[in-house]
Amino acid sequence: MAVLVTGGAGYIGSHMVWELKDHGRDVVVLDNLTTGFDWLLPGDVELAVGDVSDTGLVETLLRDHKVDAVVHFAGSIIVPESVENPLKYYANNTMASLSLIDACVRQGIRHFVFSSTAAVYGDPETVPVPETAPLQPVSPYGTSKLMTEMMLRDVAAAHDFHYCALRYFNVAGADPQGRSGQSTENATHLIKIACEAALGKRDSLTVYGDDYDTPDGTGVRDYIHVADLAAAHRLALDYLTAGGASAAMNCGYGKGFSVLQVIDRVKAVSGVDFPVHHTGRRAGDSHEIVARSELVRETLGWQPAHNDLDEIIAHALAWEKKLAVRNRN
Repeated sequence: MAVLVTGGAGYIGSHMVWELKDHGRDVVVLDNLTTGFDWLLPGDVELAVGDVSDTGLVETLLRDHKVDAVVHFAGSIIVPESVENPLKYYANNTMASLSLIDACVRQGIRHFVFSSTAAVYGDPETVPVPETAPLQPVSPYGTSKLMTEMMLRDVAAAHDFHYCALRYFNVAGADPQGRSGQSTENATHLIKIACEAALGKRDSLTVYGDDYDTPDGTGVRDYIHVADLAAAHRLALDYLTAGGASAAMNCGYGKGFSVLQVIDRVKAVSGVDFPVHHTGRRAGDSHEIVARSELVRETLGWQPAHNDLDEIIAHALAWEKKLAVRNRN
């Protein structure tokens, strides 16, 4: 039996593939390679190039590989872009997920782990935010993910189908063994951008908004190491296959860092001082969002191994250096 990982050649998806392979699971990947790269994957993993909205292709993969669980990462993830082009996000995230879930139901797939987001909370009234907080996204990206969560809930009520929706906070870092990392050009992740600036790949870094109601005026986020996030997904699969009930759970550490704090740590870890410019806020950004993570720890037995901002940055820097060498060759 195998696990189908959609978006498995992307940043988080490729880490999940390595995590599954490290634990002896058979994996098949579906990715359209829009933002993914086949060279991030283990050499013995089959990659099907295509879209999750291609129901015929998905059903063939599920049948031919005797898939018993799906982990769904494929989708668009840039908050400001979702404000400018909401239909893209409802197509790539919500409608494509509908097609995938429909194929899973048709093929009798019972276990499904979904890549959701803290953006479903919008600007939470309580920080750290629990899973019971109101779901009131402030961007089409967050709404598109929430709509998929709602579909999963309703499908689970109607069929022998069980899911975990893992609500990510800010994912960063790279595989500690250097096998994968954030490789997309023009990525919007703060730590990646700051590392690029430290290594001279960018002339400077821009801070969007310094008038938020936070200690230093910049947005506060909970940064989670991508390897810890991949481990949470594997544990979610184990939980579901052992008969666990469907659930939505936060994935974060419960501690927030401001944009300026992150920049300062990148400068310290890299030993490089780079120019920083300030401009206005971006549409769809929340001022502060930090996870309460007791539920994922208690339900899945998740114990983070990389809960240290400097370690996250060090792994991200190491990956950027490796990526620079690869891109030169």
